[in-house]
Amino acid sequence: PSLGLCAPTLEDPEFAAGFARLYNQWIADYCSPAGGRLRGVAVTPIEHGQSAIDVMAEAKDLGLVATLVPPALKTRNLDHPDLDRFYAAAVDLDMPLGIHGAPGIHLPKIGVDRFTNYIQVHCISFPFDQMTAMTALVSGGVFDRHPGLRVAFLEAGVGWVPFFIDRLHEHFEKRGDWIERGWQRDPQEYVRAGNIFVTCEPEEPILPGVIDVLGDDFIMFASDYPHWDGEWPESTKHLRTRPDITEETRAKIGGRNAQRFYGFNARPLSR
Repeated sequence: PSLGLCAPTLEDPEFAAGFARLYNQWIADYCSPAGGRLRGVAVTPIEHGQSAIDVMAEAKDLGLVATLVPPALKTRNLDHPDLDRFYAAAVDLDMPLGIHGAPGIHLPKIGVDRFTNYIQVHCISFPFDQMTAMTALVSGGVFDRHPGLRVAFLEAGVGWVPFFIDRLHEHFEKRGDWIERGWQRDPQEYVRAGNIFVTCEPEEPILPGVIDVLGDDFIMFASDYPHWDGEWPESTKHLRTRPDITEETRAKIGGRNAQRFYGFNARPLSR
């Protein structure tokens, strides 16, 4: 939700909630005529406690299928105890969370402290912000406290994931007990348990290697439409035609994993 990426930065609680409600109603209305072929993602004022939970619940009633979460808040990481009520509500609502970087908004981000050029910041901030978020959620024990939580790490590619999961594994194995209230399981188990999903760019050359290391049950296709780094109108061409993945894997990445993440059933869509 590009137009709503600023929602977590809004400091006035009443204004932030009002902004999020307006955006969520707008995107729900926009998707409604499509008969289920378009599904909207909500924003919520995650900095503002119960208000964030209320807005998320209202978004679920509107038919929105996930809620945007930034990689970090202004003063807290995603494993902060203050957020446990929010995560518990997301599980109760069956509302998955999507983490999306936003280098142009006023939240802490990696890269802006060293670069002033947008493209340089973009190169750095998206994957490294996702690593920051994954570190907090995994090592901070969020998935242990909320085992039904589903989180997608969006639009930073998937090539970084095997390296980083392995790095987390090493730290869990050798120094995992250094984190109070932290992880209880090997990081790969959160992937296998369905807590972690990641979107890929369909032309990524490393995709078969990722599948070889971690499997294909957690990877989802992302078009990044209509942004400059997408391939519209040929968004699905690479996924449909590349010879180095199986048809079964293609079906999972192209749709079935998203059905699991968003909680869709497999019935035909309205036309």
